Order: sequence, then C-alpha cells, then structure tokens
Amino acid sequence: MSTASLDLNNIQGDILVGIPKKTQTYFFFEIQGDPSLFRKALVDIVPLIKNASQAQKDRDAIKEHKHKGDGTLLHMTGTQIAFSHAGLEKVCNTDPSADPFIEGQFKDAKNIGDAGTDSGTKFVPAWDPAFGDANIDGVIFVGGDSHQSVNHELQKIKLILGPSVKEAIHIRGDTRPGKESGHEHFGFLDGISNPTITGFNDKNAPPGPKAVNASVLLTGQDSKSSPVFVDGSFLAFRYLFQLVPEFNQFLKENPIKGDSELLGARMVGRWKSGAPIDLTPTHDNPELGKDPKRNNNFFYSGELKKGDQTRCPYSAHTRKTNPRADFTEHDREDALNERRIMRRGIQFGPEVTEEEAKHHRSLHGRGLLFVCYQSDLTKGFQFIQQSWANAPDFLDLAVDSNLKKIEPGLDSIIGQNADQARGVVGTDPAKPDGSISIPRFIVPRGGEYFFSPSISALRDVIALGVNIG
Repeated sequence: MSTASLDLNNIQGDILVGIPKKTQTYFFFEIQGDPSLFRKALVDIVPLIKNASQAQKDRDAIKEHKHKGDGTLLHMTGTQIAFSHAGLEKVCNTDPSADPFIEGQFKDAKNIGDAGTDSGTKFVPAWDPAFGDANIDGVIFVGGDSHQSVNHELQKIKLILGPSVKEAIHIRGDTRPGKESGHEHFGFLDGISNPTITGFNDKNAPPGPKAVNASVLLTGQDSKSSPVFVDGSFLAFRYLFQLVPEFNQFLKENPIKGDSELLGARMVGRWKSGAPIDLTPTHDNPELGKDPKRNNNFFYSGELKKGDQTRCPYSAHTRKTNPRADFTEHDREDALNERRIMRRGIQFGPEVTEEEAKHHRSLHGRGLLFVCYQSDLTKGFQFIQQSWANAPDFLDLAVDSNLKKIEPGLDSIIGQNADQARGVVGTDPAKPDGSISIPRFIVPRGGEYFFSPSISALRDVIALGVNIG
C-alpha cells in the first residue's frame, strides 16, 4: 500500500501517528434519548477531530521547536472519538461482524484472564463499577500540552453535546515528570516497538521488525467494505492499575546474582533505559536504550543453544507479546505481522510516596490507560492477551537440558490468570528450567472495545444517520 493510497485527512490522528500529549482525558459517555440529538451535536464535533495529517504536522512542529532549542511546550490539543458496539448501533444501523467487539470487553473479561466472581452462569469481573454497571456507548479523548488546554477543549465539546449524552466516567492520564517522562510506572521506557507501516513511515524507519501493511491497523481497506468501516480501526482500552511499591519490593527480595535490576529487566525484556536484554543481557546500556537505530533491532536469535534463555527468558513481556524470530522461523512472517498492534496510552496517578515506598504497599491508584489499535480484535489485542501473554505453553520452544519441552509460564508482567499463581521459568539465566512464582502486579479495573471511524464516516454516515445495514 503506497502513501498515496492512504488518505491521512480521513484517518483519525491517534491511529497511525499518535496525538502528541503531556496529558490526556478520556470522557466515556452514554447516548441519551433520541440518538438524533447526538448525531446533530456530532456535526459540530467532527471538525474538532484531529486527523492523521494534522497530527503529523503537530509532531513536525514539536520537532522543529526542540531543534531550535526552545524548552517550552507548544500549545496544542487533539480530540478523538470512538464508539462501543452499543453506541454504534444507536447512531448507525450497521453490523460490523467483529467479535469480541459485539460482545464487549465486560463479557470478554473472563476469556482474557481478568479476576472476578463466577456463579457458573455469569462471570462478573472485579472492575470499577463504572465499567461494569454503566452503559458505555463511546469515548471522546483529548490530549494536549496542559490540563488547562485539555480541559478547555473538553468543556467546549461537552457544551456541544449538551443533554445528548450522560457521563459514565472520566479518567485523566499524565506523562510522568522529569527524567521519568516516557517511562511507565515500573520505571521502564515505553512505546519503543510500535510497528512501522508500509508506504507511510517505513522509508526512513530505524532497523527492526518488518513494516506491516496498513490493513493490519485500518479496517475497510478493500473495495467491498461498508463506508462506515473504511479507514477506521478497532480500539481496545484497558484501565490497568500497577502495584509499584510491591513490584519494587519483589525485585529487591529476589535478586539475580545480587542484582534486582537484572530480575526486572528479564521480566520485562528490556532494561529501564529501553535497552533490550537480547542485545545487552547482563547490564544496562542507556546509550543503546535511547538510540532508535539500535534499540528495536533484535530478533531473539542470539541464544547459544535452543532453550537456554541466557539472553532473554521466553516469559519476558516483550518476547511474549512480540516473539519476532521465535515465531517467524516456524510460521510465515505475515502470520506474525497480522498480530501487530499500535499502542497508544498514557500513565495515570501520582508518583510513589515515601510512605508507600517505606511500607511496600500501594496506597494510591496509579497505572496505565492502555490503548491499542488494530483492524481485527481477535487477531490483535485479544489474541495477544489470551493466547500469548496468558498461555503458559507459549512460547513452547524452550527445552531443558534433557531436551524436554518446558512451559515458560505466563507473561511475567501482563499475564493474567484470574488472580491465581503465576509461575514462570527462565528468569535466572543460570537456571533455564528453574521456576519462580510472580505475584500479579498489574490489576485490570475496567475496559471496553471501541471502533474509531474515519472522518468521512463520522461526517457523512454517522452524523447524518445514514442506514447502511
């Protein structure tokens, strides 16, 4: 797919480019009364939705601003909108034929490993009530340079919406301060390994995994597609709490050769600097971590022998969720590429307090507002979480010294097993078949599956109430 065939003016900006943000607020809503009231308001909201071309111009402006040595932040905001299946049904009579989007994440929570109560006939995940009791029809999220900028833009949107919607919940996220900017709450540099896209940003892309076709991320890339799905994308949102003091204490209590940082790096697959342990397995290399030409150019192909996990455990988060050569040497490369997702998101909550650090216990909520885009939820987020991160036997390439298969266990970071024990092997490079039980340090408290329509679908189909079912 060439650049010319991608209409950047029609694609919402967060999908391919990413809305620049220091802060972002998610406004989850339920459509009230006659949907025509909402559609009428949407006519005035569509011009406020930032497309990919505009988002790219914002990023170019930021780059030029930094190049001039100006340390101030440029004033800018970016608004996006997406609909749950229930919301899409209200405003546009169409069938996406896309599980689990139709069922919704509340009903999918058991499948993706979330803890909850199971009566035998009904499973209720242990979520924030706003994501369980409320009818969430959609989400509008606004990112920008400051709380003031974002609040002003969101207030303008709320005034346009008026009584056509009712708030279900709103959540604000912020990048972490100072030198921790770009790092998630456990301290690891994030957002390094998003896929590059053929014909869009692959020409001068740093070395690393092969670029993916835009159809992996964008729906409706064939001539038979319904207008509402052309240039759209399915969005998976997860409200993930991180138990940071508990995580830090676990590392201190279980060092590898006296090095707690090494255990953390082997659980994640990268050092906190972003340097991949596949390239630097015994010590951090901050220069490598910040070098985009090197920090994603690895393929888990440097082990001395099959299954020894000397460089990187099979249970490491980065290896579980993007197995690179582990997968492609046994399967077609495009079978791996169809699993790729575009991760967007932002941290929420305060920094760890002195009291929390002293008692090794979380007293304040913090974590990640996880967002990812894909053209197919069953091939993207749901598959990665259910069949890779939560599956003890993936990757099943590991063998012990007797050439017997060993199960690597769950993803050391995001693997979910309904709050049960999470055993993994290979965290200690000297004991490739040695197991360790890792407590759950990431706790899902809500989520939903959404669809992010194109600008033309919002303007010409949804806002006008066109029946295309």
